[in-house]
Amino acid sequence: MSETIPALLVLADGTTYRGFSFGAIGTTIGEVVFNTGMTGYQEVLTDPSYCGQIVIFTYPELGNTGINPEDEESSKPYVKGAIARNICHKPSNWRSTQSLPDYLNQHHIPAIYGLDTRALTRKIRTVGAMNGGISTTILDETELLEMVQAAPSMTGLNLVKEVTTDITYEWTESTIEPWEFNLEAISNTNKETYTVVALDFGVKRNILRRLASYGCRVIVVRADTTAEEILKYNPDGIFLSNGPGDPAAVTEGITTAKALLQSEKPIFGICMGHQILGHALGAETFKLKFGHRGLNQPAGLQTRVEITSQNHSFAIDPNSLPVETVEISHFNLNDQTVAGVRHKTLPIFSVQYHPEASPGPHDADYLFEQFVLEMQKVKASN
Repeated sequence: MSETIPALLVLADGTTYRGFSFGAIGTTIGEVVFNTGMTGYQEVLTDPSYCGQIVIFTYPELGNTGINPEDEESSKPYVKGAIARNICHKPSNWRSTQSLPDYLNQHHIPAIYGLDTRALTRKIRTVGAMNGGISTTILDETELLEMVQAAPSMTGLNLVKEVTTDITYEWTESTIEPWEFNLEAISNTNKETYTVVALDFGVKRNILRRLASYGCRVIVVRADTTAEEILKYNPDGIFLSNGPGDPAAVTEGITTAKALLQSEKPIFGICMGHQILGHALGAETFKLKFGHRGLNQPAGLQTRVEITSQNHSFAIDPNSLPVETVEISHFNLNDQTVAGVRHKTLPIFSVQYHPEASPGPHDADYLFEQFVLEMQKVKASN
């Protein structure tokens, strides 16, 4: 039984935690971050934006509902490892096809449970996100610490190349019918098909589903696709997806986004796409102390507030934005970091959070509607 196999967690500052394995046998190194969501562990594990990271789940028990194919955000889990307080080995849910420990073991993801995740999260909040290692085979603290300290920092790391698609493909699946929402807005906007080219920096499937639900024909291309290649599809709009790592290091994406600005086509960015768009517009990004990862982050401006799902380590520096052409549309109301921007004259906007919110609230789903309406306006004027 996996609960009898000892596991060791070592942080880059030398702090150690001992627990038990609930994943694969072996060793993994990554940046240790925490997610405060009470649901959605499967979506977190398979979100490409978590590539290179070991995730602390603050919810006290994982695995109760097991694993099912419908809730995967990509073809496999991208996390380096997982940390939990308690684990359910025998899930109970009508959609479940596999237990969480079996799933992690199948995909060779080490994981540790049985430690004080509250204390660990408080430490990360106080000190900041840092590299760490989980091992079931190296139980000597000094040996594992040496490996952790030799690992590269997330700052300056381009991880997009590890998660972007290998091929160009068309996405057609919309949100699964029993879970469809915002039907009135969808029915008002999807009377005509609009071609959207999605630049894949690590896109989540539910983003593509929301675009399809709003009537978009979605063509997904590699992150290093040039603006010239994108414009050959004659798109009505361009989407810049979420993704992992340091946005400043994704130079090919920034170059493409900068060139696409000249097309004056509607552009919508989410998370990494928001940061890359910021760079293309002339702004800079910086690394947050511990990032935002959860389902209840308030974002807004003036009298409008949205409760949002967020997952990011970097943010746009508000002082670097070119105020003559770009304005801030949303702030994160917890720490006043930039959560959204829009161009003052062009149909270009982006948000730092996840309006597809899988899991999470649907407050920001209107942004997909806004993107379609921008495409309608541009198409009608041509």
